[in-house]
Amino acid sequence: MRMFIASDIHGSAVNLERFFGIVDSALPEHPDTKVVLLGDTYNHGPRNPLPEGYAPMRVAKLLNDAMSFITVIKGNCDSEVDEMISNFPIIGDFHMDWNGRTVFFTHGHKVNPDCPPTGVRPGDVVFYGHFHKPSVTEKEGVRYVCVGSVGIPFDGTPRSYAVLDEDKVTLKDFDGNVLDSFALNG
Repeated sequence: MRMFIASDIHGSAVNLERFFGIVDSALPEHPDTKVVLLGDTYNHGPRNPLPEGYAPMRVAKLLNDAMSFITVIKGNCDSEVDEMISNFPIIGDFHMDWNGRTVFFTHGHKVNPDCPPTGVRPGDVVFYGHFHKPSVTEKEGVRYVCVGSVGIPFDGTPRSYAVLDEDKVTLKDFDGNVLDSFALNG
């Protein structure tokens, strides 16, 4: 299985369409592809500018059409009303076993390198968003992957996402450039 992990769409339909185009191009080679979205899906947030192509109802349609292969986590800008336009659940943080290690998925406003999840241990991986800047850091043997932002990247960073394969993690920008990568066994 292959997973694409992205965050912080903030209602940018045009950039969600670009992201789904990237995912669609991987489907012929990886038909079991899944997508995890790490929150801040529809609303731009009171401190953020309106993103390019701001159209939350268009984002809802795109996600509802893709609901068979997406999982969406609740972010700090997501509210109960978002669930009214979604045909899929918006869930809390979760984790899963991935080839003998635990992989955590969270928005990032409560769990991040400065506030690790309960039960994390060396070799585990934590995917998060919230900070809108792609990065990979290691702390006490745990890899933390900030997937950046689909809708509103900060400080001149590119729109980005991560790919979780059986044996590696790759952080990429929307132009296909590898921003960082690491082997899960290393």
